[in-house]
Amino acid sequence: MKGITNFSKVLRQHHVLDIVKAAGDKLGFEIFIVGGYVRDLLLERPSRDIDFVCLGSGIKWANEVGKGLGERVTVFKNFGTAMIKSGDYELQFVGARKESYRTESRKPIVEDGTLEDDQKRRDFTINALAISLSTENFGDLLDPFDGVGDLQRKMIKTPLDPDITFSDDPLRMLRAVRFAAQLNFDIDGDTFEAIRRNASRLKIISMERISDELNKIILTPTPSYGFKLLFHSGLLKEFFPEMVELQGVEYIDNKAHKDNFYHTLQVLDNLSEMTDDLWLRWAAILHDIAKPATKRFDQKQGWTFHGHEDRGARMVPRIFRRLKLPMNEQMKFVQKLVRLHLRPISLVNDVTDSAIRRLLFEAGNDVEALMNLCRADITSKNNEKVKKYLGNFELVERKMKEVEEKDHLRNFQPPVSGEEIIQEFNIKPGPIVGEIKDAIREAILEGIIKNDRDEAYQLMIELGRKKGLTSIINK
Repeated sequence: MKGITNFSKVLRQHHVLDIVKAAGDKLGFEIFIVGGYVRDLLLERPSRDIDFVCLGSGIKWANEVGKGLGERVTVFKNFGTAMIKSGDYELQFVGARKESYRTESRKPIVEDGTLEDDQKRRDFTINALAISLSTENFGDLLDPFDGVGDLQRKMIKTPLDPDITFSDDPLRMLRAVRFAAQLNFDIDGDTFEAIRRNASRLKIISMERISDELNKIILTPTPSYGFKLLFHSGLLKEFFPEMVELQGVEYIDNKAHKDNFYHTLQVLDNLSEMTDDLWLRWAAILHDIAKPATKRFDQKQGWTFHGHEDRGARMVPRIFRRLKLPMNEQMKFVQKLVRLHLRPISLVNDVTDSAIRRLLFEAGNDVEALMNLCRADITSKNNEKVKKYLGNFELVERKMKEVEEKDHLRNFQPPVSGEEIIQEFNIKPGPIVGEIKDAIREAILEGIIKNDRDEAYQLMIELGRKKGLTSIINK
């Protein structure tokens, strides 16, 4: 981490900041960079979002900057803020302010304030840092709450009383977890206890804002860390009770099942080493979500979760809808993977061409994602057991590749369409058309005929004849 307290040399290398400074000087404002950009500068992390604060009108300042950059200024008059996009950068401008809150809302009552007032309203000490852009102290680091010390200690801490900070804006509790997960920091003990005390305040936050923070946690390098903080703080049960229900181990006759909450986190971490795909990570989170609902104890078998993959798939739309996640192809992708996640593992004991064809047919273009999920799902404290399962799994993967190269079943399209059946037999649309199509598909999946138009067409003629239909060609 950079240990310097004056950034004048670094700032002078930034063309955009030259124009921002010139505009502030022209207006006679005291001007500052605040928040995340300063934090990331100290951590030597890339950052493209820059927040500017002035003692004056942020909108007036932004308009002057827009002229200098030749860029359009977007004004949010109700909030007293303005935004400019310049190349890869997003610049936010606001006048220094102080805030107060009502208990039923996170929307603040805003008044003009000093830089210190503005720093006090920031969520965490590491985000309350500022760098002056004014000529008299250009480049000076302003750190009233020892944010630099907390960066060095790798600590998330509120600048003021955490109970007030989180009660005023409960979204900050999720942001604490998100920053801890993104930066691999700890949360200060008093700050964490305040999160636990105020967790129920999340009810005044819109689900869209909650899910936005949750997705950022899911996309961190080791998302299990963020989820453990969410769980132990009591935040997770406020918006995702189905996941909380996975936690715990039950014993009967000295037989126990695994803790499905921590198993899910291990699967999520395993998968996160392979991919940054948010929705594939969501499939890992939800793959066992129905285990609490399907848990049974059998004297011979022990604990079972029969049908949890199908029930889990039915739960996916409801969870996505409540969490305000997209109800489109992403949801269908997650639902498909939850439904199919046991299939590749079960093929270890049934590596027939027919079983492989059916899996390829159902998975379609998502087969690689499914196989990554299944590989991540192989977890055990017994390394030999993991090694054995992975070896068996590799056999299935090789077999799938062989069958796919031979039969081309991915994104399977029937070689004979319903319209062709109607034309061939001069019949009206009806159940018999679907029956013939289904029979052709089953014949291909069972390996009775190849995935080939000529063979499928010939089978169609035979199936029609058995049903008393006459081909117009053979009349």
